[in-house]
Amino acid sequence: MIGLPGRWLVVPLALLSLCGCLSSHSQQFIGGELQGELHWSGEVRLAGDVVVAESARLTIAPGTRIRFLPAIADGLVDHPNFPGSELIVRGEIVAIGRPDAPIVFESIDPHAGPGSWGAVNLEGSPNALFAYCLFRQADSAVHSRDSTVVVRQSLLEHNLVGLRFNNSDIRIEQNLLRNNHAAIRFHFGAPKIEQNLFTDNHVNLFFTSFPRDYLIRANRFGPASKYQVVLGEEVPDDVQLADNFWDADVQRQPEELFYDGRRSSYLGRVRTEPVLTAPPVNSGLTWTP
Repeated sequence: MIGLPGRWLVVPLALLSLCGCLSSHSQQFIGGELQGELHWSGEVRLAGDVVVAESARLTIAPGTRIRFLPAIADGLVDHPNFPGSELIVRGEIVAIGRPDAPIVFESIDPHAGPGSWGAVNLEGSPNALFAYCLFRQADSAVHSRDSTVVVRQSLLEHNLVGLRFNNSDIRIEQNLLRNNHAAIRFHFGAPKIEQNLFTDNHVNLFFTSFPRDYLIRANRFGPASKYQVVLGEEVPDDVQLADNFWDADVQRQPEELFYDGRRSSYLGRVRTEPVLTAPPVNSGLTWTP
């Protein structure tokens, strides 16, 4: 174990690189660039933008809590980065929790609102795997560019954006996305989005530009306070969302549920036929957070 019990400190990066193991029963801050084979457990506190280098691999043990500090003066804040501390992954990350010991990514302040920390920001990661994880209070909980990603059996709640990506090979399977401003926001890429449960988000799906090679099926779309689906300015073609289940809202017409060509003539339309007549089996989590 690195550090003194009950103390907060910045762990020297050279020491991290040598031992590769951070057991955080003592509460520690880490920052800067990390190299080598890394293992986190216990409680890990991130101060500023922490970078997992291109040649590094980070493994996070079940039950670990990753807690992010608010924005600092010298942090990266402009897109594709975000205000607040971030975990920037250019190498590999494997975060596999268990139903009885999920991995938690959250603000250091339990009362902070959405956007209190930046993102788990994947930049060209060849392998990013998240399972049985909880993400809350982020600007964009998982943000991926040019990466290969799997997110399954995880809860994303109280974020500005739950999952945000472009130019990524990403599989999003059997997750619960609730109480986010936007549950999923993307352009380009080739996502496979299957058997998820969306509920109580402001917007469930936001296509920002030119979606291609996507598969979005067997999901349950619960109520959204603004729109089920929003098409951005650069989505002139129809979007195919067949074989999903949409919770009925008899008070709202289709043009109120979808921001598409029904509202702006230069946009494509959301095509939902055929619609599933019953919720898909095993949509959402198979465990209780």
